[in-house]
Amino acid sequence: MKILAMDTSTLVMGVAVLEEDRVLGEWTTNLHRNHSVRLMPAIDRLLRELALSVDDLDAVAVAQGPGSYTGVRIGVTTAKTIAWSRKLPLIGVSSLAVLAMNGRHFDGGIVPLFDARRNRAYTGLYQRTDDGLVQTAREERVVPVDQWLSELSGLGPMLFLGDDVNRFRDQIEAALGNQAVFGYPPENVPRASMLGQLAYARWQRGEVADEAFAPNYLQKTEAEVKWSARQQTE
Repeated sequence: MKILAMDTSTLVMGVAVLEEDRVLGEWTTNLHRNHSVRLMPAIDRLLRELALSVDDLDAVAVAQGPGSYTGVRIGVTTAKTIAWSRKLPLIGVSSLAVLAMNGRHFDGGIVPLFDARRNRAYTGLYQRTDDGLVQTAREERVVPVDQWLSELSGLGPMLFLGDDVNRFRDQIEAALGNQAVFGYPPENVPRASMLGQLAYARWQRGEVADEAFAPNYLQKTEAEVKWSARQQTE
């Protein structure tokens, strides 16, 4: 079973192809560049390098958020287009879970974190599983950073992952002290291969998307917030 996995939910753009849970190839960049013009060429290039075509794929996996609204939408739209046009199973995976996979060998809590602005974060608490993956220990949310750190206090060692963690490092250290552990720079980059492994596990459990599949932003977009505010004043 060959799975095409893609993640554009942050500045990182990742594409991977897996044979079940074995990585055949992977392409990752971490740039301030437009994912919309780079994603399909990256997919085409990786497939060519592997002497494969879209016709050889058996499933498509995508990071469905949270993260950048535009980035998440690009990935989900591309994945749906490929999957539906080829009648392939589509598997959505949390973008935070993908990042948490980089800490799957850590003996403690795993805290992936994306900046959600206004001193808030998209985050959740994960723990490793016996099969080498991760599972949710506390549900994903968008939350004020101080509130989240207060909730984590006293729960044991916590590994913080993500390029955005440095923005909150002083707060984290002040709140958690030695309880806080920080990932090395390569561990802060989401990997499409990790997405593919989580997707394969979901596929084995029969957890595939239906036609209602949509991004999971964890909060309303700014346009939706403004629209709701106008509706309440009318």
